[in-house]
Amino acid sequence: MDYDNSDIATVYDQARALAPEVLRQWLDLLSSHVTRGVVSLILDLGCGTGRFTEPLAEHFAARVIGIDPSQKMLDEARRKLTSDHVIFERASAEALPISGNSVDMVFMSMVFHHFSDSATVATECRRVLRDGGHLFIRNSTREADFACRHFFPAMQPLIESELPTRVDVRSIFEIAGLLLSLMR
Repeated sequence: MDYDNSDIATVYDQARALAPEVLRQWLDLLSSHVTRGVVSLILDLGCGTGRFTEPLAEHFAARVIGIDPSQKMLDEARRKLTSDHVIFERASAEALPISGNSVDMVFMSMVFHHFSDSATVATECRRVLRDGGHLFIRNSTREADFACRHFFPAMQPLIESELPTRVDVRSIFEIAGLLLSLMR
């Protein structure tokens, strides 16, 4: 989807808002797998309007680079930015403007299904991650039991064509040299 050819960026936060306690749960889940003191640079890949970018910076007391291909989404992210530990850059996930072996954590939220070349994205994530770095992918999969599946059964073909399976996601990143453990 080309977010720059729509007005989605102006309403994205309203449609995808997370209650503070839900955001806290996600950040606490990340912390249960990563010691806060060892994270100094985080990549928020496909950051959109920055829903997670600044909270990641605050939670981990780290610098965060938010990358997104949409100028409109980044404009919204910059508009609400208050931290000097966050920068936003327009770029493709398939060609990250980040030095190799420099990132402690790559975080992706609801973006994996948008990648046109997920194998290249996985290779780029491996390239920028430091040894011992962490990759977190928050994304719906075909197996997910979300409400619209039950109320709108006609969506099933769209779910099958647009969403990856958990096995697909794991395989793509393992081929790139990253080991994944799935969290539920």
